[in-house]
Amino acid sequence: MPHLQISIDRDSSRQLAGQIRDSVKGAIERRRLAPGTRLPSTRQLAADLGVSRSVAVEAYEQLCAEGYLRARRGAGTVVADVDTGGGSPVTSPLIAGADGRPGLLDLRTGATDVSLFPRREWLAAVSDAIGNASLRDLGYAPPSGLPQTRQVLAGYLGRVCAVEAAPECVTLTAGFAQGLSLLCQTLLRRGIRELAVEEPGHPGQRAFIASLGMTPVSAPVDEHGLRVDALARTGARAVLVTPACQFPTGARMSPERRQALVAWAREVDGLVIEDDFDGALAFGQRPPALQSLAPERVVYAGSASKTLAPGLRLGWLVVPSAVLPGVEAVRATVDLGLSTIDQLALARFIENGQLDRHVRALRAHLRRRQEAFESALHDHLPPARVANVAAGLQTYVRLPPGLDEAQMVGAAFRRNVLVWGGAHYRHDADATHAPALVVNHAGTTMSRLVEAAQHLGAAYLDCAADPPARRERPARPVRAGRARSRAQFLAHCD
Repeated sequence: MPHLQISIDRDSSRQLAGQIRDSVKGAIERRRLAPGTRLPSTRQLAADLGVSRSVAVEAYEQLCAEGYLRARRGAGTVVADVDTGGGSPVTSPLIAGADGRPGLLDLRTGATDVSLFPRREWLAAVSDAIGNASLRDLGYAPPSGLPQTRQVLAGYLGRVCAVEAAPECVTLTAGFAQGLSLLCQTLLRRGIRELAVEEPGHPGQRAFIASLGMTPVSAPVDEHGLRVDALARTGARAVLVTPACQFPTGARMSPERRQALVAWAREVDGLVIEDDFDGALAFGQRPPALQSLAPERVVYAGSASKTLAPGLRLGWLVVPSAVLPGVEAVRATVDLGLSTIDQLALARFIENGQLDRHVRALRAHLRRRQEAFESALHDHLPPARVANVAAGLQTYVRLPPGLDEAQMVGAAFRRNVLVWGGAHYRHDADATHAPALVVNHAGTTMSRLVEAAQHLGAAYLDCAADPPARRERPARPVRAGRARSRAQFLAHCD
């Protein structure tokens, strides 16, 4: 008798790991597998189904990443307590009819593969932190963070990113979302009510900024990064940028644009917020942080959400000394700081070299995924072009000129691929732009990325074969900035 009642079809074209994942996921959503139910080991499941253990491991890892299963060392794998009332346990679908769709390949940006989190190494860091914590460390800490953690983090950022960070200018936050909130409130107190954001850019961040009482204004981006001439015409005195790897296009800001941006900030007595959300994971030699050019004008912002896990809720700001008192004044009205144990663990994790080793391994892992997807895309959708080969988390795919982007998104969905087009990241939905897809290659497995590329190729052929007179308009993605709650903004823009 099998230890888990699921079935697979060996004659199907779908990969076995995907079939196992969908079968277990369906059983959980129908409550046939109740929360807390312990599942057989991957070795036992592989034996029961007559498949290789690697197939079972891949299926379990994906289910853990999506929040359906929980795996704990020594306690096995159990069914998580997920909301099956509608939508996915990670994010609710943005296209009508996506919820409950079997075998859906979700390539939307925002997700990370938390199955790669270094559990053993982090547990050792936490244990070491608790074992060596002083009584003072376990008490109330300054809201900006423990002095020893700020010092270690300042040294790490200086070594890896060339950030000029005095420990007293480092502020620890609950992810980038809280850091952005602190900065927006500080700007408002200084009389700055507009914050320029990149176009295209993150729709969740734009909505989040607006919810804080600031007015987001658009500044266009091209292949060299933010256009500083257009920024100057907005009249804004503060800007949020992603210079190391622009989101979503992956463009890296050129040295000339960096110098121009710093000059603009000095000229208008303004502030630049540098969001280094995935700079550590970008492929190839990364340039020094923009902050190193003008520490008095640039706030450097980072977090552990993409390199480790969003659940840690660890982020940091390196704030110019002239702005720091304002940030600290706002912080005093918000909370009493972060968990000191997590701060101590982060310091140990950095000091022991574990963060360096993990980031190197993660970067190589993501590079292999991106290369596998690009190769499969070349085979199955030859007219497409990958525009940002250096991006660590997402791939910007330029579609053939003249192709209807919305039609392609709809055709992909009918082929079981959920992906956003370039229009999703643009504030002006009516503005013309070259058709594109933005594919998250960091949130799913290599085999599923290859499978997705095959489906995208088939979707492209569907579009080419569908005469204009017979085309049905696909369900358009709901604009995230219009449909999500403030709580979801906090999670999505971090």
